[in-house]
Amino acid sequence: MAALIEAARLADFPAEIVVVISNRADAGGLEKARQSGIAAVTVESQPFGKDRAAFEAVLQSVLDQHTIDLICLGGFMRLLTAEFVQRWFGRMLNIHPSLLPSFPGLDPQGQALRAGVKISGATVHFVIPETDAGPIVMQGAVAVSDDDTADTLAARILQVEHRIYPDALRLVASGKIRIEGDVCKTAGSAGADGALISPAAG
Repeated sequence: MAALIEAARLADFPAEIVVVISNRADAGGLEKARQSGIAAVTVESQPFGKDRAAFEAVLQSVLDQHTIDLICLGGFMRLLTAEFVQRWFGRMLNIHPSLLPSFPGLDPQGQALRAGVKISGATVHFVIPETDAGPIVMQGAVAVSDDDTADTLAARILQVEHRIYPDALRLVASGKIRIEGDVCKTAGSAGADGALISPAAG
């Protein structure tokens, strides 16, 4: 969230962060938003229990009040209904600390280490009803070291997350992303020039 707010301060950034919403009043991001002059709203989910539709009705009303065009999820651990997700299809982004479709769900860094992969990373994707799925907008990769723990790998992936989420939002907000079936296409994309190969040959 902080990375998105910082990027949005740039004069040429095509999106404005107008409200930060959390379902927990103690979320640290709310105070960070206020300090940045951005509206911060809590829609507590606990009083709604298992009635996700009622919670989302209040959430939608907040989004409507602020005339929101795009939603960027970050650390939002509550499951959203298929109806809400479909309403926002193509307009709701999420970031996940793995190279999806590998290692969705909880503990993706631990999953990566247990699988013995040599490269991991982060993925920005459009949200669909299935968890950690949806058309991939952007990915960033890091090498995995033999002595990595879930925490050390997560820390390096977080640095990549802070780079790619603002860049992905810039692409989406500027209309350079189109969805064809289940795949994102990027206008004018020529791909990256370099390759990340891990481990390096000695």
